[in-house]
Amino acid sequence: MISVVIIGSGNVAKHLIHAFSKIDNINLKQVYARKLGDEALMKSNIPITNDLSLLVDADITIIAVSDDAVAAISCNIKNSLVVHTSGSVEMNALKNPKNKGVFYLLQSFSKEKEVNFSNIPICLEAENESDLKKLEKLASLLQGNIYHLTSQQRKKIHVAAVFVNNFTNHMYTVAHDICEEHNVPFNILQPLIEETSQKIKNLTPSESQTGPAKRKDAETIKNHLNLLSKSHQELYLKITQSIQNHGKEL
Repeated sequence: MISVVIIGSGNVAKHLIHAFSKIDNINLKQVYARKLGDEALMKSNIPITNDLSLLVDADITIIAVSDDAVAAISCNIKNSLVVHTSGSVEMNALKNPKNKGVFYLLQSFSKEKEVNFSNIPICLEAENESDLKKLEKLASLLQGNIYHLTSQQRKKIHVAAVFVNNFTNHMYTVAHDICEEHNVPFNILQPLIEETSQKIKNLTPSESQTGPAKRKDAETIKNHLNLLSKSHQELYLKITQSIQNHGKEL
């Protein structure tokens, strides 16, 4: 059995708490939360503290807080192996006096949406082989796909993840606004969204690119721009130019 302490009460922390609580070979010993009144945590029957000096030790202590809080919180933790869950923070940002590592879950976590950890890439980093083995054991109990990435590799893949997730979702938001403005249900686009995501399983994104920008269809692009607000025109043009310039810059 592997013992774990979790620092944090946000989306990532709560999904980990929920998952760990259902695995017999994981002993979730304690959770740190700044506010003890969190209803979901209170229902979990896991010991909770809001005092870092009262942390119990564990095989792995996971800091699942906002990126800018990792260093400050880690300063106050004396546990044997402390890891953070950030994609954009280097392992050495941890300021705990003992061993350090990273347990980064490459997924978007929302409060209301349950996740299947067996589909999630888990990116690991540690200062030594022994600690890496501990992290591998924990990741394998979640049945996630394990990747060994350096801090620099993880930071680069985090940028890539912003493009495929956060920026793509913003495109959905723009499309949703256009649909609402013209009284068309957004779900009319659902089959297209699904086809686009399925297609890149067999083709590179560059190979699967279609549309007026790819075809350099100036007349259609002009017509589209005439239908858009000024802010959406600017966005449309920037993306169109990026599609047309792709390859030239490589």
